[in-house]
Amino acid sequence: MNTVEHLDRGALNRDELAALVARDIPRGSFVNLGIGQPTMVADHLQAGSGVVLHTENGMLGMGPAAHGDDIDPDLINAGKIPVTELPGASYFHHADSFAMMRGGHLDVCVLGAFQVSARGDLANWHTGAPDAIPAVGGAMDLATGAKQVFVMMTLFAKDGTPKLVPECTYPLTGLACVSRLYTDQAVFHIGPDGITVAETYGTTAHDLASRLDVPLRTLPE
Repeated sequence: MNTVEHLDRGALNRDELAALVARDIPRGSFVNLGIGQPTMVADHLQAGSGVVLHTENGMLGMGPAAHGDDIDPDLINAGKIPVTELPGASYFHHADSFAMMRGGHLDVCVLGAFQVSARGDLANWHTGAPDAIPAVGGAMDLATGAKQVFVMMTLFAKDGTPKLVPECTYPLTGLACVSRLYTDQAVFHIGPDGITVAETYGTTAHDLASRLDVPLRTLPE
């Protein structure tokens, strides 16, 4: 497999990015979707994929977001968004839910981030700004307990600074835990050998290398 550069289009929008993450979740996985943008992944999982969604407020078998008459105010995900339940869904105590997260029972978690470092360190709960509200939730438990950590974020902040960095400058959530980074401009695989560009959208791997202060590798042709 070689690095694929999608140059006939622009960067991914949020919905397209969620669909890309859903595509890469292995069939039959037990998966936690973090609050915010990662919850959109639930809307793109294929029927029959066998993927079982866990939400840390105590549910297995979560379905896509609820709309209209399907909304039940008592049936929400960890981000307080109304959701649906799939056949076989179950509910449990908050402590049991965190035991699943910490005990290595989840195959994949999908989280947002402020920064990801070149070795896969994750910073997603506090910018360190004096007026910022910290919001760690269960992210530390997920980052250390899930077998794979996928991150969704924009590649650059609003001021143009990269969010994929040599070292995180924000408080850390987990060390060397991120295995895949999905951004609006590229998909990166992160491991002991460094960062590999798997796909690009509206740009090239060469252009990204000139804008990021981290070494990038491409997949061989």
